Amino acid sequence: MKRTVVRYKAKSEKVEENQRLIEKAFQELQAKSPQGVRYLALKLGDGTFVHFAAIESEDGSLSGLEAFRSFRSGINERCAEPPQASDATIIGNYRMLGEHENIG
Repeated sequence: MKRTVVRYKAKSEKVEENQRLIEKAFQELQAKSPQGVRYLALKLGDGTFVHFAAIESEDGSLSGLEAFRSFRSGINERCAEPPQASDATIIGNYRMLGEHENIG
């Protein structure tokens, strides 16, 4: 399973637009329910966004979703601090990621 965390700060005038685009991506995720994809997005009080994706298989992907492609298409223009992605390892999970999410 590949786990990735992406963190960036939106321009103050773009925070709401960015949130709306993320919400549309989640609507499409709910509608299409792709297998092998777990996704979480957080907005912090200062306009920073943190995304956590866990892709369980080779065929699991967010890039196949139209709303996610729309979100990504203008991300650099919406950001005051550009997205920084890194691999992530879960070292603890208490009821946050689901009952079947393994540690490590």
